[in-house]
Amino acid sequence: MNKKPVRVNSAFRRFIMTILFLTVFVMLTTACGGKAEEKQSAVENEGKLKVTTTIGMIADIVREVGGDEVAVTGLMGSGIDPHLYKASHGDIEKLDKADLIFYNGLHLEGKMAEMFEKLEKTKPTVAVSSNLKEEQLRANPQGGSGSHDPHIWFNVKLWMSATEVVRDTLSEKDPAHSEGYTERAAVYLAKLEELDQYVRDQVAKLPEASRILVTAHDAFGYFGDEYGVEVTGLQGMNTMSEYGSKDVSELRDFLVEKQIKAVFIESSVPRKSIESVIEGAKKLGHEVVIGGELYSDAMGDEGTVEGTYIGMVKHNVDTIVNALK
Repeated sequence: MNKKPVRVNSAFRRFIMTILFLTVFVMLTTACGGKAEEKQSAVENEGKLKVTTTIGMIADIVREVGGDEVAVTGLMGSGIDPHLYKASHGDIEKLDKADLIFYNGLHLEGKMAEMFEKLEKTKPTVAVSSNLKEEQLRANPQGGSGSHDPHIWFNVKLWMSATEVVRDTLSEKDPAHSEGYTERAAVYLAKLEELDQYVRDQVAKLPEASRILVTAHDAFGYFGDEYGVEVTGLQGMNTMSEYGSKDVSELRDFLVEKQIKAVFIESSVPRKSIESVIEGAKKLGHEVVIGGELYSDAMGDEGTVEGTYIGMVKHNVDTIVNALK
């Protein structure tokens, strides 16, 4: 049996054509807008030293010390786990275009290590941890390629050393603006001295028996060592390491034994890991609450107080102290 051809209503046809036109228009406008923003950014940054960094904490140092003389591009934003991070094609392009690259080192950016080795042959590629001595670093009990704990920013004193590395590298690369880099670094280092004292004063408000910090992964060891807090995490220093039922049960028993009332989640680590420990403690009759969210391997959103290193550290210590009091 012959089927009659389907006739499309003319009004419907016009509607479809209008939708297609608007879709193409929006795509073209967005593309043109993006190119215009890129051109404007290029004009604004003309003549500036182009610096690309990995984690946000390093980008923050470079902005503070570099001032208007540098154009900073950070690869890893809020909520990004540097242990698991893989560079995208766009990241590789940013690294290629940079005059100078800063990274943390100590195998924090483990998946990018080979890339940094290659880049070192063509341009200054500097680990901000490079001035730290063996005795200043914490050993990684998991061993392997990352033989040291990379989370040095949780000891403000060590992060001052990172600031000095940035200052000296910028001055060497751009000697014409060395005086400005030195002056701004001095101002920032003074702020870090104040921050270090702030952390000590806040922790001192806690009874010694309450100075126990339990988090999703073992990122706060430098904080604990420097400021007198016992620290333990469900996962190891590197979030690439897996945790199992034994780790959960051991941490659960630790919470019950020490009668710990609060544990903490991290902005860059899934909360389900620590929630399993809380549930286990509850089954044993011990109530544990989430004391708040801490910033561990990434800062807060750009434009917020927690989106700066100083703001992040203050948020963390205030959250810890308020929950454990």
